[in-house]
Amino acid sequence: MFDKANDDNLKQIISRAVTQYLENNKIELKAIPKIILTIPKNPAHGHLSTNIALQLSGLLEGNAKNIAQFIGREAEQNNPEIFEKIKIEGPGFINFYFRKDLFYGLLLEIISEKEKYGHSKRGNGEKVLVEYVSVNPTGPLHIGHGKCAVVGDSLSRILAAAGYQVATEYYINDHGKQIDLLGESVLARYRQLCGEEVVFPENGYQGDYIVTIAQEIKEKNQDKFKGKIDSGTKRFVRDYAKQRILADIREDLIAFGVKFDNWFSEESLYVQNRVQTVIEKLNQKGFIFSSKGALWFKSTDFGDEKDRVVTKENGEDTYFASDIAYHDDKYRRGFTTLIDIWGSDHHGYINRMKAAIQALGYAKDSFQVLLVQFVTLVRAGQIIGMSTRGGQFITLKDLLKEVGTDVARYFFLMNSHDSHTEFNLDIAKSQSLENPVFYIQYAYARICSIIEKGSARNIVLNDWNKDSIDLVLLDKKEELEIIKKLGQFKKIVERSAEQRKPYLIAGYLHELASLFHKYYTEYKVIGEDKKLSLARLYLISCIKIVLENSLSLLGIQAPEKM
Repeated sequence: MFDKANDDNLKQIISRAVTQYLENNKIELKAIPKIILTIPKNPAHGHLSTNIALQLSGLLEGNAKNIAQFIGREAEQNNPEIFEKIKIEGPGFINFYFRKDLFYGLLLEIISEKEKYGHSKRGNGEKVLVEYVSVNPTGPLHIGHGKCAVVGDSLSRILAAAGYQVATEYYINDHGKQIDLLGESVLARYRQLCGEEVVFPENGYQGDYIVTIAQEIKEKNQDKFKGKIDSGTKRFVRDYAKQRILADIREDLIAFGVKFDNWFSEESLYVQNRVQTVIEKLNQKGFIFSSKGALWFKSTDFGDEKDRVVTKENGEDTYFASDIAYHDDKYRRGFTTLIDIWGSDHHGYINRMKAAIQALGYAKDSFQVLLVQFVTLVRAGQIIGMSTRGGQFITLKDLLKEVGTDVARYFFLMNSHDSHTEFNLDIAKSQSLENPVFYIQYAYARICSIIEKGSARNIVLNDWNKDSIDLVLLDKKEELEIIKKLGQFKKIVERSAEQRKPYLIAGYLHELASLFHKYYTEYKVIGEDKKLSLARLYLISCIKIVLENSLSLLGIQAPEKM
């Protein structure tokens, strides 16, 4: 948790106690089970808890409560400087209560580390590539893409804070039928603007943005392409439309606080002959076979439900083929863990990609996919209908205009990425404590206001050394609860990184803001007692740091005034 009471140190203490128990009872065990520490939901049950005694009882056929009592007694007797007490609850849970002076030491740690508080080296510099959004450049970003974007961006920030070496990437699907269909759709609209009778392509892209792009081409080129359907014209219109949409996508993402380290073009894989190279590589390994004029990948060798085509009868490579080449390229660039963030409709694609990863010789678990569930917008209690194919959808740009970047980001992150998001526009737009973003940011702004008020009364923390502040005065139950919550931050960041769950940070933020708001309504920070005021200023300054650090991991602003 903090200082001597951090997770790693506590695990060592438990491990020594377990070893002593085994020696005393002349028991040989190949390995001690993994020690799992959890934060009890009920604060009355301590600061951290473990079920190691229950795990051992299953292996040793011993009484879990007796084992727990031995471990607790051993840990408490040998570490009086850490534990206030250790209690055994239920069938054998060990609950640890830390000494109060450790809490006060945590405040010094927060003040000392400032924006680095919450960071760790848990990732040990592991090279991770996070690929997300990667929408075909055939239309504007809609709200579902926005959810993928903020999940990927926030996860990347969290991984970096947890000690991973992180890079982010957008894969541009700019090769194949969909991008050609985009060009055909825009060309048809252009020709219609030129007065031609043109049948719009079947399954072509609808929406006002197609007309807008066609109008731009006409304004710049007049009737230059009227009546033309040659390959050169089609290529020009297709490339113009692609670049125009990509520029809009980049602009929308920047407005959403999302920037990529690299934009990778699918077309580049064909220019460099990488797709054919990787198919040949799989062929040499014995994982490619020919059937009915097509080339197939033996994905069933790795647990997929059926084998997959990589080259069609007409010689055209499938999207799957280029995806294999793309992921091979990721590993060739030195990344050891690949995290892809996909829409939930891509669920059936995971097994074939995992099969390809293994066939290429990479570890199955080194490739991870987060599936992001869909989003529905609700206004006045009614769901807003959307149809992507018909061009009727709410763009990310429109959403940001209506609710702002901070609110949109938090609402997408409030719940786990793999659960459906019901985005309530009425709550999102409200400037009230019902709006969780307003609630959290108001906590930060309120703290800034209190510090400013203290300064006006010459109650200022000029010396941040805890010895100059009587922190023992922070003895109220609510104050200790806040300090305990602050001490959980590093663990929450690490867990969020390891489990790939940014929503854990969002939940933690709301809980911390709630503790502060309740504390503020109950106690005066700046009062007549200067020593007490300084101690409480110290406490809320620590809250301010952790709120700001948490918001930063989610890409949300920390306003000083509201």
